[in-house]
Amino acid sequence: VKAYHADAQAGHRLDKETSGVLAFAKNPEAYRHLSMQFEHRRVDKVYHAVVHGTEPLENVNVYLPILPLKDGSVKIDTQNGKEAETFFDTLAIYKKHSLVRCRPVTGRMHQIRIHLACLKRPIVNDPQYGGKPVYLSEIKRKFNLKQDTEELPLIQRVALHAYSLTFNLPNGEPLTVEAPYPKDMQALVRQLEKNV
Repeated sequence: VKAYHADAQAGHRLDKETSGVLAFAKNPEAYRHLSMQFEHRRVDKVYHAVVHGTEPLENVNVYLPILPLKDGSVKIDTQNGKEAETFFDTLAIYKKHSLVRCRPVTGRMHQIRIHLACLKRPIVNDPQYGGKPVYLSEIKRKFNLKQDTEELPLIQRVALHAYSLTFNLPNGEPLTVEAPYPKDMQALVRQLEKNV
């Protein structure tokens, strides 16, 4: 981004493995404007996650405080954690998994990941919070793996995607930016849809 705009600054962060929308400000004034919206929770963030389990989530609100740990993970801590709130809705249900819309109100590290784990719906391929990989052989009926071939998971990262961001431009005009799924997330969802 700095190659396009020397003054560019990231307006927020995503976990290394999370794909999707990331907002950058082109200049210091735009950065201040954007960061104030994040700070005052005026940015609408929507994530999509593929999770284990098929019980529908309908406007489920998780309000559990999060404490970062030295090992780079987080835990729920009602005494010392910082407030964290996320809303969840099911978008699609498959054989053993679901596609869930996640709307974090706050922006804590690993917030969506640990809140889904608290609902016993860990994100696919998120071993840190109980999510297991998904293999085609587990979901496709007549699956034959070629001899002497090791089967790889359908997605080799945490199945979490920052789908959209809505915020106001400096002139007050609202802007919504959506990011289509990258190939790995597309392939995972397509296989789950095909093998219901």
